[in-house]
Amino acid sequence: MSKEKHKILLAEDDLNLGVLLVDFLEAEGFDVKLCKDGELALKAFHSNSFDLCLLDVMMPKMDGFALAEVMRLKDKRIPIIFITAKSLKEDKLKGYDLGADDYITKPFDEEELLWKIKAVIRRIPENNSSGKTEIISIGQYLFDFTNQSLSIDGKTKRITERESDILNYLSNHRNKVIKREELLKDLWGENDYFLGRSLDVFITKTRKYLKEDPSLSIENVFGVGFIFNVPTGKI
Repeated sequence: MSKEKHKILLAEDDLNLGVLLVDFLEAEGFDVKLCKDGELALKAFHSNSFDLCLLDVMMPKMDGFALAEVMRLKDKRIPIIFITAKSLKEDKLKGYDLGADDYITKPFDEEELLWKIKAVIRRIPENNSSGKTEIISIGQYLFDFTNQSLSIDGKTKRITERESDILNYLSNHRNKVIKREELLKDLWGENDYFLGRSLDVFITKTRKYLKEDPSLSIENVFGVGFIFNVPTGKI
């Protein structure tokens, strides 16, 4: 039996580029829905189920950033890759702050886009639609990855999608050296200076979230990355 195709929502107002991308991605085995503006993309998003969204930033009626914000209200974990002519640091950081999984700047090579799409899809849990919630212990904390929450002593804190991804990654690689470049590539799909700066901010926040259990620590390994120290038997 043939494997079900991954469904991609492509929001791109440049129809020439849009049609080329549809042809290319469908030839690679994807099912692609092309929308020429943000409003049409939002309607398609609400009426269909997609595995990944490719959003142009500069679009009429609703830009890609605004579209992503609305999408996140319905589905906090839908993978999003921004496609844009913008290459300013501020625009990239805004995209990642909105929870983007990746970012590609025009003009780009189709093979590079395909690599990014496949990297993001590999990170989608196999049982993403099963409704199963996995709650794990991290020291004195209970971490609910699916619902993005961290609890201790009856108190629950809701964390962001990116914070949840990073804490889950640290937990899965506990008590081992985690290389910065590997973490960035696994979670963001690439390793660059600006993403590294964002990662440092997220690590600082994660340390604050875990401060009520002094047995836990995220140790910097100079020039390499981090170690998430969790005492044996406490996870």
